[in-house]
Amino acid sequence: MAKLYFHYSTMNAGKSTVLLQAAHNYRERGMMPVLLTAAVDTRAGAGRIASRIGIEAPATGFDPQTDLFTLLAARLAEGPAACAFVDEAQFLTEAQVWQLARVVDDLGLPVMCYGLRVDFRGQLFPGSAALLALADEMREVRTICHCGKKATMVVRLGPDGKALRDGAQVQIGGNETYVSLCRRHWREATGDSAASSPK
Repeated sequence: MAKLYFHYSTMNAGKSTVLLQAAHNYRERGMMPVLLTAAVDTRAGAGRIASRIGIEAPATGFDPQTDLFTLLAARLAEGPAACAFVDEAQFLTEAQVWQLARVVDDLGLPVMCYGLRVDFRGQLFPGSAALLALADEMREVRTICHCGKKATMVVRLGPDGKALRDGAQVQIGGNETYVSLCRRHWREATGDSAASSPK
């Protein structure tokens, strides 16, 4: 039975690597996946999903105006597909998450979304909030803070290398811009005075 999956994590946890490996496994078995990625992220080039470890694949870009139900229904009309993979799922709109839910329910196509849960301010992305509400299954892709604890937060670094507390929610960047931290070290980095209170 088809399901809507949300694989979430913080930055640099290997979400795209996991997605690309899973898509490769489908292709290796003669089952064709459909790959989608947010058009706003062009770090690997337009319409490409790339991992920090050097693997990549072409994908169809989507923006906030893209009707994903119509797009995937048209793709299925061209021939069979085994699964849809959505990278950078935090950039989905709430309406698009509902469209993906319809793809699962009405077209019977499994949809696997990979994305960030929270932004550098510790707030949910709209797409992630909708996926947390609507996904049939959620799986955490884990990475670690410099202290060895599980990283659940991310800081955005300014030109001076210090953590920013304000700014636009969306700013595309990699290791030079974002650092994944546990909650305690995120609080310290962002100047939360309670973070330095006695243990």
